[in-house]
Amino acid sequence: METQCNEQLFNFQAQNRREVVAKFDGGTISTDGGALLLREAERLTGIIADFAACFTDHRDPELIEHRVEHLIAQRIYALALGYEDLNDHDQLRHDPLLAVLAGKDDPSGNDRLRERDKGKALAGKSTLNRLELTPVRADSKSRYKKITVNRHAVDKFFVDAFLRAYDKAPEQIIIDLDATDDLIHGNQSGRFFHGYYGNYCYLPLYIFCGEHLLCSRLRPSDIDASAGSVRELERIVAQIRQSWPDVQIIIRGDSGFCRENILCWCENNGVDYVFGLAKNERLTAELAAELVQAKEQYEQTGKAARVFRDFTYSTLNSWSRCRRVVGKAEHLAQGANPRFVVTSLSQEQYGACSLYEDLYCGRGDMENRIKEQQLCLFADRTSAATMRANQLRLWFSSVAYTLMTAMRRLGLKNTELAHAQCDTIRLKLLKVGAQIRVTVRKVWVSLSQSWPYREIFAMVYQQLRNLHPMPLRC
Repeated sequence: METQCNEQLFNFQAQNRREVVAKFDGGTISTDGGALLLREAERLTGIIADFAACFTDHRDPELIEHRVEHLIAQRIYALALGYEDLNDHDQLRHDPLLAVLAGKDDPSGNDRLRERDKGKALAGKSTLNRLELTPVRADSKSRYKKITVNRHAVDKFFVDAFLRAYDKAPEQIIIDLDATDDLIHGNQSGRFFHGYYGNYCYLPLYIFCGEHLLCSRLRPSDIDASAGSVRELERIVAQIRQSWPDVQIIIRGDSGFCRENILCWCENNGVDYVFGLAKNERLTAELAAELVQAKEQYEQTGKAARVFRDFTYSTLNSWSRCRRVVGKAEHLAQGANPRFVVTSLSQEQYGACSLYEDLYCGRGDMENRIKEQQLCLFADRTSAATMRANQLRLWFSSVAYTLMTAMRRLGLKNTELAHAQCDTIRLKLLKVGAQIRVTVRKVWVSLSQSWPYREIFAMVYQQLRNLHPMPLRC
């Protein structure tokens, strides 16, 4: 991509008798040549197009050069490619390859109306920032910020993207709930100190099904971790059952989500669950014999020992009924480590050991998905002043994650990157130098000949091209 640096030579350490000299004269070069594969994944799934449809543009179409779908695509592709800040876009707007990804008619930017914008096909940081700063009730009479987002449409979009990822309805799905900390370093609205995390933070709620993101809800941290979970489950489960009426749904979460209102809602709506259950003296007493047995096994073998017990339990006041609880009596080098889960599943469906080790412990993978989105796709870049703007930033990151997982699922199967995280995919498959030449009829992308992953690129390209785009959406 172009730079605004003055012509300058950079003399580096010599290589034997040869001088090593660098300068910015390579022409129009992008560092993101592999991103064309992301564009193919978007062609197949329509993820960005569907998300852009959740926005309403009240601007006069005769007076704009960047349609809302172009702005959304620019923002999401940039996040997927590692550009986390809006400031980056004042340079990225020169990049013709990103303009191709965003769907611009002239990637060179020579069709811009004002002379000062020539060569800048994409929007700058100020234009993109208006997406985040538009107030909820903005309309065509607003002065500058006129692009609004429909929150309910966005919620529906993530579940629709999940449903469309399946060729046929599965027999069973497991929906994971979890909350995490999103540290705050300014005076953003919704700022509170969280005692457990020991810092000022937001407490976003995430809901996943496998690698599929169903909900990312930004929340202040002065609430219980489970707050709002029933409301989110109601709409998600209802939408899933419209398409898959017979699927078995299991809700899974740690003890922070073991609340009577969630348990009752699941039981009243034909949804199964397995939740961690915080230990107490009564629960530990139920495992007394098993804890002794586990200790004896540990002393005999010197290895961690586990003994399980299946029993019925009810709290003194907070539960409305007795429920099945599985206790794990574990003894480690550090001593006893009892753990408990509560479930609606029967012993015939899952034995005690299988319920805990296979089903419940499987929720740990969701934590990897949250880390992947926060660390690899910058879901924690919530430095805007308002909760609404920061929620939109979280959604942008979530859509970038959804697009990356779609490419992983559709294009990377049977390759060494089939189970790679988003940052590894970006580094190895998307970040490749490419010379860009824009002619009247073609955009030529000349990729680096010495790139070590060119064979994987070709394989992913072929797999994506062999697939057919999703049917048109209503």
